[in-house]
Amino acid sequence: MKKILLIGIILLAGMQLPAQREYQIALLKYRGGGDWYANPTSLGNLVKFCNEQLHTGINEQVATVEAGSQDVFNYPFVHMTGHGNVVFDASEAQNIRNYLISGGFLHIDDNYGLDPFIRPQMKLVFPELDFVELPFDHPVYHQRFNFPAGLPKIHEHDGKPAQGFGLIYDGRLVCFYSYECDLGDGWENIEVHNDPQATRLQALQMGANLIQYVFSR
Repeated sequence: MKKILLIGIILLAGMQLPAQREYQIALLKYRGGGDWYANPTSLGNLVKFCNEQLHTGINEQVATVEAGSQDVFNYPFVHMTGHGNVVFDASEAQNIRNYLISGGFLHIDDNYGLDPFIRPQMKLVFPELDFVELPFDHPVYHQRFNFPAGLPKIHEHDGKPAQGFGLIYDGRLVCFYSYECDLGDGWENIEVHNDPQATRLQALQMGANLIQYVFSR
């Protein structure tokens, strides 16, 4: 059985993972020239926040996994970010699809400029699905932390409102796309963007909601 499915069974049973069995989240490495490696301090800070606030036992060493690698099945939560071009070939798209329909979860965070590239590539993954904007009463906004107005606005970019989109497969949210928000910038070390502490806290809380949503399902 894939590790990701085993983790889901343990969590759904209300059991804690054994202390010796650490688990990780991962950053997606993709081709095309886009900076998949953007925001290098972000995921580590998010993991620390979740371990402190949600009492999760996530390994603070964040993994990197390539889009076409079978290793993706080891991670219940995969994060993707960047500013530029993204390319999935047919085998990579199929691999990501298999991961997501098998119980995995992908969080795509537009770090400004990703939108025109990621949408057609996700169409390769799920030709039959379109991104839909999630309503403000969706559970991702109401986990440990409450966001009654939906996704918080972390960085201005084009000045548009932050929007949370999803891909829903067989009734399950398999991909959350944060657009015009830039959660990852808010997760970075404070000296990187000099965001106010309240803004960083909102970003971390929303990220923690995503983690909790995924791990509780």
